[in-house]
Amino acid sequence: MTDFTVGDDCFRFDGKPVRLLSGALHYFRVHEEQWEHRLAMLAAMGLNCVETYVPWNLHEPREGEVRDVGALGRFLDAVERAGLWAIVRPGPYICAEWENGGLPVWVTGRFGRRVRTRDAEYRAVVERWFRQLLPQVVRRQIGRGGPVVLVQAENEYGSYGTDAAYLEWLAGLLRRCGVTVPLFTSDGPEDHMLTGGSVPGLLATANFGSGAREGFEVLRRHQPKGPLMCMEFWCGWFDHWGAEPVVRDAGQAAGALREILECGASVNIYMAHGGTNFAGWAGANRSGPLQDGVFEPTVTSYDYDAPVDEYGRATEKFWLFREVLEKYAEGPLPALPPEPAGLATPVRVELDEWAGLGDVLEALGDPETPESGVPPTFEELGVDRGLVRYRVAVPGPRQAYPLGASGLRDRAVVYVDGVRAGVLTEESGPLPEPVAGPAEVELWVESLGRVNYGPRLGEPKGVTGGVLHERQYLHGVRARALRLDAFEAADAVAAVPFGPVEAAAKAGEAGRTGLFRGTFTAGGGGEAGASGGSGASGVPNVPGVDHAGLELPGWTRGFVWVNGFCLGRYWSAGPQRTLYVPGPVLREGVNEVWVLELEDAGEPRVELGPGAPVRTGAPGMVQP
Repeated sequence: MTDFTVGDDCFRFDGKPVRLLSGALHYFRVHEEQWEHRLAMLAAMGLNCVETYVPWNLHEPREGEVRDVGALGRFLDAVERAGLWAIVRPGPYICAEWENGGLPVWVTGRFGRRVRTRDAEYRAVVERWFRQLLPQVVRRQIGRGGPVVLVQAENEYGSYGTDAAYLEWLAGLLRRCGVTVPLFTSDGPEDHMLTGGSVPGLLATANFGSGAREGFEVLRRHQPKGPLMCMEFWCGWFDHWGAEPVVRDAGQAAGALREILECGASVNIYMAHGGTNFAGWAGANRSGPLQDGVFEPTVTSYDYDAPVDEYGRATEKFWLFREVLEKYAEGPLPALPPEPAGLATPVRVELDEWAGLGDVLEALGDPETPESGVPPTFEELGVDRGLVRYRVAVPGPRQAYPLGASGLRDRAVVYVDGVRAGVLTEESGPLPEPVAGPAEVELWVESLGRVNYGPRLGEPKGVTGGVLHERQYLHGVRARALRLDAFEAADAVAAVPFGPVEAAAKAGEAGRTGLFRGTFTAGGGGEAGASGGSGASGVPNVPGVDHAGLELPGWTRGFVWVNGFCLGRYWSAGPQRTLYVPGPVLREGVNEVWVLELEDAGEPRVELGPGAPVRTGAPGMVQP
């Protein structure tokens, strides 16, 4: 039987010393038909292993509604076919710049600050989830002929807490569920983090982007024996809406990778290929040294300035990393697979149908709640991604006073008696113009992504305080949710009462938002051929087209679907301008596009093209 173990100073495979040269690639951020190509790119860069997280909230968005845990198993099978080992990090918390750090909103909404602790009720739902998920891992462990060599317990727990009893229980649960490969933890190379996050008997690893010698010196103070490993070598970074893009010099990153390997350590490059936060699953951060400041939502792209870019192409960083890694390879590195090809000829998609946001809510929304004393939060409504319309009356007669919302998360477009009155955010004050009574007020509140790291993990969304007129709370609030996943059902959008797009221009304020629909034709020798590569395999729908890029010039903020597949959020705040369209989403023949605009629509058209160019070290804010 094949055996993978933790030795005194190295990993051992059937008794022989081995070094893990791993790269992070999250199966849930890459279209399944593109896994094979991306894994081949990692192997060609010189890696022998791939690491993935598992987002609980993607697979169990509502309690008991478990979705496609088999995706993890299929990914691990693809890893095995690629000739790679696998590291699995099942959480239950994963961070990962993912919505709520991977925790379902029904979990954080119910347990609050009891999550990630020894709390018995929290542990019960974690155990129930793990017993559904982990069979996908257990049967694919190295000792059973599969690729899995390591499994993580929790994730960077030392950045969060000190509940050793919880960590020991979680490690025991993994064992009771059948995990036999070595378990590990990962934390920043700081004494308090390693003290809080390590578990006796489990391999401790460190996460950092530079300073390997210093980082491993700290790690050795806590774990004198065992293989050294940087479990997250941050070779790039992620972007926030409204901020400058973040880049890391390729030469500097290659030097930091070289230093890790010169220490005799194993490494997991985070990210080797980042992919995309499809369907509104991007997380968020809080600014400041304690991650408790200004809200900073993460963009849809998870390119991460990684060596394999969002489109699956080799960057300058890829070639420099390959040069470093090939010195540690047991033989010649495999050749690169064919470069993915983008849409050759730009396509302008005319959006010729429109439905107002109110009509979309009527067709796809949850039932409206009865009047209540305070506005229900998204968590109380069971909403993870999407928006909620709150309605409340300003009694009258009364003079005009400022109108605002306390505890607003994250953004509200406000209407007074049907007229747009302004946009409110967590940081803004009240509306620019005071409101007199009587009046009917609507607040269309959108979540821009839940915090995935720090003390604000699990904070509720919506109007979490109340609607205020001067200092007076307005009671008798009704709420109706429009979940993003309401658009997933095959026939759901067919229920929306579309009309000609010209009606939007005649609808005044109401025409600035809503659901827009249009079609375009691809393939069949038409305008949507391929360019920029010879074409990767496994993209059956439009021959030779592995991806496209979609842009919405003049539009403000919302979501886009192509053939029912949600590409994610767009926002004129930038820095991201182009949404990635996976080739497998496109069809030969007629394709359908939906655009849900939540603030201010542009001209009723979108543009499809080959996508963003390959990165060449373009200037931006440099990652520290």
